[in-house]
This record gives sequence, structure tokens and C-alpha cells, in this order.
Amino acid sequence: MSVKISFQHVNKVFPIKQEGRKNSKAQFTALQDIHFEVKTGEFMVLVGPSGCGKSTLLDLLGGLTKPTSGQILLDGKPIDGPSLDRGIVFQQYALFPWKTAQGNIEFGLEAKGVPKKERSERARHYLSLVGLSGFENRYPHELSGGMKQRVAIARSLAYDPDVLLMDEPFAALDAQTRETLQSELLRIWEQTKKTIVFITHGIDEAVYLGQRVAVMTSRPGKIKQIIDIPLESRTGEEDLRSNPEFAKIRHDIWSLLREEVAKAQELERNKQLAHSHRGNSKKEVTIHG
Repeated sequence: MSVKISFQHVNKVFPIKQEGRKNSKAQFTALQDIHFEVKTGEFMVLVGPSGCGKSTLLDLLGGLTKPTSGQILLDGKPIDGPSLDRGIVFQQYALFPWKTAQGNIEFGLEAKGVPKKERSERARHYLSLVGLSGFENRYPHELSGGMKQRVAIARSLAYDPDVLLMDEPFAALDAQTRETLQSELLRIWEQTKKTIVFITHGIDEAVYLGQRVAVMTSRPGKIKQIIDIPLESRTGEEDLRSNPEFAKIRHDIWSLLREEVAKAQELERNKQLAHSHRGNSKKEVTIHG
């Protein structure tokens, strides 16, 4: 299988202002030496503690921001900005409230210059693919959260991107809807053979969806380990989550993450303590003054 995406020693550093210090040039390292590959047609999942840089990594892949150093290659060519070869699905549905479900899907196709008749046919095809036939003329406020996310997925698929980037797309949904959409997404992936890079906080979701799961460290975000998920077709087995192999892989990933979560919590505690000490020092200066 050929390589679709290649992260080559990618670093992302943000300049930050330090409180109470003029002209100070502090830096925050979000990602450090990210180096891995995603194969063509692969479903790759990224999981890690809060604040580890997962969304930053996806922004880089989407071309929404640029690496501080290193490079990301897509089909062997450096990514230098957003492009229709990458579709993005965010946690928030980001649908136009004044457009119908079909209108939302057609919008991107219109921007791409697709003729009106073909736009309509393609929009209906992808609404059918995500299980929303008959809802073409519904507005976002007439749809449930799960339906809105289906429209968002259909919109991203409609202009036929090579890669689908998904940033915790099911996080805001209830558990039952989330599991339903996970199965739907796998069915769509098996039909379309798209390359998918999917971000999640959920270990169960990562094991259920991913062919491989990349576990990230706490800040600065690095790739700690990539785990192969040797499970057969997820859509063919009724209750994959009760499979002993599923439980074992879940435990392995949790063991890798547990240490990173503890580090992230310790970092947050230290940050709050430092902020508290600074606040107390300021009060003392005011009193003595």
C-alpha cells in the first residue's frame, strides 16, 4: 500500500505573551518531532490527553496553519495551504442555517464549478450514502445533532476529497447516536476507500474505528507509539466491543495514555499554583505600597 501522508519531523511552536512582562518573547511548543506516515485508504486515529496538540496537527494537515519546522507531504508533495483534496469535519457542524441539507452540500460543489444538475444529483447521492434520503429539503434547525453531523460528512465527501480529516466529530452527540454514526462512518469508509485521519478522546472509539491508533504524549505533543488494530471488518460483527481482543487493545492503549494524562494533570496543577503565587505577590506589593 502506497504512502498518502508523510509527517517529516514536524514541529509547531507558538509565540506567547508573558503576563506582566513587556516585550518578552516566550514560546509554546505544541508539537515536537512528529514523524509518521498514513497509507492510502487507511483509517488512522489519533488519541491523546487534552491539550496534547491533536487539533493543531489536524490544522497543519488541513493547511490551515504551517509547521514551524519539518514538512507534511501529501502524495509526495508539500502541503502549502487548504485544498479541496482534503475534506474537514469538525466537532461543531458548521452548517449554513439558511440553506437546506441539500443546499449545504451543493455549496462546496458550486464553489468548485460543478454544473447545477450534477450538483443536485451528487448531493442526493451523498445524502443517501449517509442515510438521509428524504431529508434533502430540511433546514439545520429541523435536524437532530446526529443528522447535522451526517450532513457535514456528506458535504465533505461530495466534492470527492482524497483525504477526510475528522476532529472529534461525534464528541457532542449522545452515546447511542455516537455508536450509530461510528458504524455508519465505517460503512462509508469501506465503500469509498477514502484515507481518513480521525481525532478522538475516546479509547473505545479509537479501537473501534482505527486500523492503526497513534497515541500522543502530553505537551509538547509527540507520537508515543502507533498500535496496529488487527480486527476484521467492524461492520460484519454484531458486538465487536465485547471481543476479548478489543478489550486487550483497549487496555494497552489506556496503559500508554494513563501516564500522559497524569503528566498533563500535573502540568495543569503547577500552572494554577504558579498563577496563584503571582496573584498573591501582586497583592503583597499593593498592601505594602
